[in-house]
Amino acid sequence: MDRRAFLAATAFGLAAAQAGRAEPVLRDDGLHDQPFFLDSFLEMGPDLEDAAAQGRGLIVLFEQRGCPYCRELHAVNFERAEITDYLTAHFDVVQLDLWGSRAVVDFDGEELEERELARKWFVNFTPTQVIFPAANAGAADLRDAEAFRMPGYFKPFHHLSGLEYVATGEYLNQPFQRYLQDKFAALAEQGIDPDVW
Repeated sequence: MDRRAFLAATAFGLAAAQAGRAEPVLRDDGLHDQPFFLDSFLEMGPDLEDAAAQGRGLIVLFEQRGCPYCRELHAVNFERAEITDYLTAHFDVVQLDLWGSRAVVDFDGEELEERELARKWFVNFTPTQVIFPAANAGAADLRDAEAFRMPGYFKPFHHLSGLEYVATGEYLNQPFQRYLQDKFAALAEQGIDPDVW
């Protein structure tokens, strides 16, 4: 194949790949959908217990209509197999609307609307991921159940690191910032630049 034919084939392949890339599915309520979202009765305690019975933790993902960072989470992070594979292997994900009115039962048994739960859990912006490890199944309230939260949009490297931080139990040993520093140092020793990840 000559150079001109090679360049044409490469350009065609890139255009086809970009055209074939699906945009995140936007539902009527203005939130993005993912096939791995849990279809839940929105009872936080039982959702965590069910996940723990399968060896997984629970993530409660708060989003809202028109949120550009939520779109970024779906269009960038959730398009990366290394993130979604790790996520689905270690967690169930329940999506809530920051301003929603569906009834949710908190860990302490209180039933309230999504927006009231967001206020109770001090969720002020989106996306926010509140992460509960399997080991905390049976917790009586948020304070006992929550291990870590990602407030706002985390770039892919930091997002995956946050998931690993909880799934491996490192949240029990050190602050997230220290965990990241150790991970950066280990990658640097291997000659890997996490900024290009």
